[in-house]
Amino acid sequence: MSDRITLKAGDGTVAVVAASGAEPVSWQVGGREYLWSGDPAHWNRHAPWLFPVVGASSGGMVRVDGTAYPMGQHGFARDLPFAIVSQSDDSVTLRLEDSEATRAHYPYPFRLDITTRVGPAHLDFEIWIENTGEAPLPYALGFHPAFPWPFADGERRAGGGYAVEFEHPERAMAPEVGEGGLLLRQERPFPLEGRILPLDPDMFAEAIVLRDAASARMRFTAPDGSAIRMNVSDFPHLAIWTKPTAPFLSLECWTGHADWSGFEGDLTRRDSQRLLAPGQRARHGVSLTLEGPRS
Repeated sequence: MSDRITLKAGDGTVAVVAASGAEPVSWQVGGREYLWSGDPAHWNRHAPWLFPVVGASSGGMVRVDGTAYPMGQHGFARDLPFAIVSQSDDSVTLRLEDSEATRAHYPYPFRLDITTRVGPAHLDFEIWIENTGEAPLPYALGFHPAFPWPFADGERRAGGGYAVEFEHPERAMAPEVGEGGLLLRQERPFPLEGRILPLDPDMFAEAIVLRDAASARMRFTAPDGSAIRMNVSDFPHLAIWTKPTAPFLSLECWTGHADWSGFEGDLTRRDSQRLLAPGQRARHGVSLTLEGPRS
């Protein structure tokens, strides 16, 4: 990857690929890797950014003023090249702007800036979305990082000592996911114990989606007391995902989510889609921190 950008601060190192959606592809602390490898046998991504939609769109399309535009799962930003705006030893700002390619799917002017900054044991992201057009900008933003499971001691199995800990107690119900990744109005329970979700690979036939979560923090905890903590700013929805046989766990944060099954309305009416006024900017933030013992 010729445009792999490496940032360092103390024991922390991160690699970001500008040509592939500004995606972080490695996060090491003390020489140990804490981002998923991207093994295509399980999932060929590491930590993609999702824009201008999150999740599936009904019929693989979004509708704007009566015209249908093709829109893939999680939007297009994760597959497009970003330009370097600024760079230092420990940070880089990358930019995606509307183009002929984006307007074939999303007929809006926009600017998306993502700043990645590494510290000795943390990784911070600041995201700015700007409406550079003359009409309201409907958008959703998401971050979809995956981490090795296990990342410390213990095993990837029920009772293996791994859990997700939330900042506050959450509802132990999540929307069912239907055909094509669309959300259903029916809900299913998941085995949350107050703020703690003990992890079992077999519970992940589909993602666990927490709409309008009470928490702005999740911790992926290991039996030795170490944890990968995710703090978010202005991401109201959280999700946890893996595949039953894949050795990773993804902690996700979203401003929007997949279409409800049967929705065929305008993109501006999509549930949880944000509307940004002309000339306005919106800021979102994510921070990953490695906590506790490590060798």
